[in-house]
Amino acid sequence: MAHEEKKLKLYSYWRSSCSCRIRIALNLKGLEYQYIPVNLLKGEQFSPEFQKLNPIGYVPVLVDGDIVISDSFAIFMYLEEKYPQHPLLPSDLQKKALNFQAANIVCSSIQPLQNLAKYIEEKASPDEKIPWAKRHIEKGFEALEKLLKDHAGIYATGDEVFMADLFLAPQVHAGIKRFNVDMVPWQTHPQKA
Repeated sequence: MAHEEKKLKLYSYWRSSCSCRIRIALNLKGLEYQYIPVNLLKGEQFSPEFQKLNPIGYVPVLVDGDIVISDSFAIFMYLEEKYPQHPLLPSDLQKKALNFQAANIVCSSIQPLQNLAKYIEEKASPDEKIPWAKRHIEKGFEALEKLLKDHAGIYATGDEVFMADLFLAPQVHAGIKRFNVDMVPWQTHPQKA
């Protein structure tokens, strides 16, 4: 029982790319965690219990004992500091900065605008939902391509999986599966053969 209480708890939604990047981080670090589903379509994020964890009502939320952290960027940084096994940030300062930049483009310039698609559908027209989301996803990936083109290896910033990859992979998946974005134009090729 004591082990179960000390286990990390992740409040998550299966389709949330924010939650997905944290699930990837937890798994790469080999951390055990309890997955607690929050069904966004049923409005469970607005329950009084969940609002105590995150008043804005977003997933993911990580609970580590008495510590409650929301926002995937903040959770990622917490995990990196507290659980240094399998580091997901490079030690090289320039590569670390590139990872921060790529993650922020996804978090700040793509995802919030793509998530407004439902609002655009309601306020403008259902026909505007997909074009709106695609426009912002494509703009973000054009910037990512320019940012990473001289630094990519097997992965976004070299030959090891780092933060940028954890933020990019779920976003690519969402772009393709949810918004029909053709990702072929943004395939930064490795610098090494």
